[in-house]
Amino acid sequence: MLILTTAVAAGALTLSACGSRGEDKSGDGSKATVVIGLDAPLTGELSALGQGIKNSADLAVKNANKQNEVEGVTFELRPLDDKALPNAGQQNATKLAGDKEVLGIVGPLNSGVAQSMQQVAQSNGVTLISPANTTPDLTQGKNWKKNDRKRQFSTYFRTATTDEVQGAFDGQYAYEKMKAKTAYVIDDQKTYGVGLASSFKDQFTKLGGKIVGTEHVSPDDRDFKAVVAKAKGANPDLVFYGGEYPASGPLSQQLKDGGLDAPLMGGDGMYSADYIELNKKAQGDYASSVGKPVEQLPSAKKFIEDYKAAGYKDRYEAYGGSTYDATWAIIQAVKQVVADNNGKLPDDARKKVVDAMNKVSFDGVTGKVAFDKYGDTTNTMITAYQVDNKQWKARFSAEFKKFDKS
Repeated sequence: MLILTTAVAAGALTLSACGSRGEDKSGDGSKATVVIGLDAPLTGELSALGQGIKNSADLAVKNANKQNEVEGVTFELRPLDDKALPNAGQQNATKLAGDKEVLGIVGPLNSGVAQSMQQVAQSNGVTLISPANTTPDLTQGKNWKKNDRKRQFSTYFRTATTDEVQGAFDGQYAYEKMKAKTAYVIDDQKTYGVGLASSFKDQFTKLGGKIVGTEHVSPDDRDFKAVVAKAKGANPDLVFYGGEYPASGPLSQQLKDGGLDAPLMGGDGMYSADYIELNKKAQGDYASSVGKPVEQLPSAKKFIEDYKAAGYKDRYEAYGGSTYDATWAIIQAVKQVVADNNGKLPDDARKKVVDAMNKVSFDGVTGKVAFDKYGDTTNTMITAYQVDNKQWKARFSAEFKKFDKS
């Protein structure tokens, strides 16, 4: 979200003379304040990821101000908590979009939450960019599997690649690198989990793998006795889980306690240090995540150093780099809009920021940041990780482009 702390006056945006949001903190009357808001689960079971997202966006804002990235503009961050609940995300989007000074929203984490926010953002012409959403439907529609792809929302963007890419990568990695020939597939019935599991199954079976069983669980389940019994009976080489770490951690441990000698594999929703903390038998499990590990990217060196220097108590987690890039994309869009209007924010800044987002291109923390005609990131790099000695260790990274997005 961007909130211009300005007042509209006869066809121009001018600095408000009263109220704390309109104060010129520089003291010279030349600065407009732009607040970049953030929607993520800042409390609840997914708060480890949410806090990493919040901190990374905060770091981008601080760096933009420090280097005076946009002349005449001071940025601030205003994070909002959606608790990973679609109705909370929708309420946040409605509240923010209802303010005509809001130019954009960073977030959310969950694809299911994004579905509740997209129409609100579209109806109000406000930019929505997620560092973590991976469900293909969000950008390309429900018929993407038939290669009938149509952009759903002109205001929606993301810096995370889709589950079409990630799930297919997982399926190919499992079959070719892990040498798994059979898999038991479980999903949590949520938008993200179902889509990821489906994409995994498609690619795994296409290559010659066999799905020996499927099961659906609730994301709130923590007792998996029935599932463990079925999975053990199927005796797969691998169990694949479409969902997030609060459930997959206990599931993995219970599968192994139940006597199933097979690793659990999942996507980026599983790739968190908290997964290992929740699972005493996480050793050997796998998870994929979008992009390459930031620790291996020269482009991320400054981000890591700055994050450490800022003293955040929470880790940047899986989406730190992509969040920084998502926030920086909005900053760059604002920069272009201001430059095109002789150094001032125009009356129709909201619309022009959306237009500028389609043309954004820069070298970010995660690599080249740009968007295709659907609003998807052009960066399709995926990394497979494995738990080794109570840490996620990167095993393999590759760009996955074995599908037609023409």
